Amino acid sequence: MPGRLAGKVAVITGAGSGIGRATARRFTQEGAALIANDIAVDAVNETVEELVAQGARAQAVPGDVTRAPVNKELAQSALDHFGALDVFFCNAGGALPKPMLETSDEEYRAQLSLNLDAVWYGAQAALRVMVERGRGVVLATSSGAGIGATEGLPAYGAAKAGVISLMRSIAFEFGRQGIRANAISPGPMGSEGFMSWLDTLDGGRETFETQIPMGRLGTSEEIAEAAVFLASDEARYVSGAVLPVDGAIHSTLASPRTLPAER
Repeated sequence: MPGRLAGKVAVITGAGSGIGRATARRFTQEGAALIANDIAVDAVNETVEELVAQGARAQAVPGDVTRAPVNKELAQSALDHFGALDVFFCNAGGALPKPMLETSDEEYRAQLSLNLDAVWYGAQAALRVMVERGRGVVLATSSGAGIGATEGLPAYGAAKAGVISLMRSIAFEFGRQGIRANAISPGPMGSEGFMSWLDTLDGGRETFETQIPMGRLGTSEEIAEAAVFLASDEARYVSGAVLPVDGAIHSTLASPRTLPAER
């Protein structure tokens, strides 16, 4: 039985680990040919070696996606290796938790470069191919910090909010040319880095998870499943959307905690 992405060619940035690697696995399991990118050369090569060993069509193209030429190379590589470009998933990103007044100019620019500029360059490179073909899907990883304020993530949150706005703009501007654009907003994931950070908090993971409506952290595989849906023809009328995959965190209203009245 053909997969949900059979016949499609995709680019995934940040495919060396986490959400990117999980999505690379799911895309190829669903029949897509893949250009996998990451700045970490060994990591993205490991991803591709795993996929090829399982019979997938995949090619590693390492590089720093905060640079426009690298994104152009990714789009061109999809054409050169597989003859098409159907999906470009701008997934690479990362946070530097720091209060606003302690964030240097260099740290601020680095957060915007990785989390917003890279998405701009990737989308722009993809669109130049997709407009000519008259179809395509642009996806981007945003964050709950792009939907609502998160303590210690002002620069990261600003960049991720920009990602949401950019996907909506692309959906609006290019919809009549057969192109869809959507953002995925992950909640807290059970990644190695995030788990290490939880260990520094009072109460650790257990206390943190009690504040999530579904009572647990998410997984990279759950984000990958959302990406498969948005990349597939099942989502052919979904564009300009932000899909939270966060255990209902986005549904809660931040408000002062109610205390018992004094007697």
